[in-house]
Amino acid sequence: MKKLYCFDFDGTITYKDTMFMYLKFYNPSKFRVQFVKHIPLFILLKLKLAQTEKVKKSFIGSILKGQLQTKIEEKSKQFFEENYPKIVRENALDFIQNIDRENTESLIVTASLDIWAKPFADKLQMHLVSTQAEFKNGVFTGNFVGRNCNGKEKLERIKKQISDAKYDKIIAFGDTAGDRPMLNWANEGHYQFFH
Repeated sequence: MKKLYCFDFDGTITYKDTMFMYLKFYNPSKFRVQFVKHIPLFILLKLKLAQTEKVKKSFIGSILKGQLQTKIEEKSKQFFEENYPKIVRENALDFIQNIDRENTESLIVTASLDIWAKPFADKLQMHLVSTQAEFKNGVFTGNFVGRNCNGKEKLERIKKQISDAKYDKIIAFGDTAGDRPMLNWANEGHYQFFH
């Protein structure tokens, strides 16, 4: 029996949203300044009067744009080493470690950027399906390659990732509205399963 597991990352596998954590870790003083500057945008976002993708790009770009890929990757490694496994939910980790790897494929499907999510995916032996940072000549442009990996986009990306593979059972885990399309599509969709 061939199985596919799809796990959301922030809030499902982890206790916290890693974007703010990583950006703060990357440059604490710049993070504080930009966070305050972005408060009006965050409020508009809460009121659904701004696009998540635009606000996210603006905030991430305000801290990381123009940074060298090598420095970003180095920082991501440090961030991982400092936060794994303490930000990971114990029962999620337990579940993942007990997955029978034979005839099974596991994906982390996240709106978080590949920049900081990749070390976690590697450690958990999963393929990463995420929002992708755009680098040109080894420098972060502040843009994404393609769209923010959330909502319907999560499902599109999963389908692209598995392309023609056939599974007897698809099991998905998520904790927000952005995971609904993925959860509804799976044979088994678990909402806030590890909470």
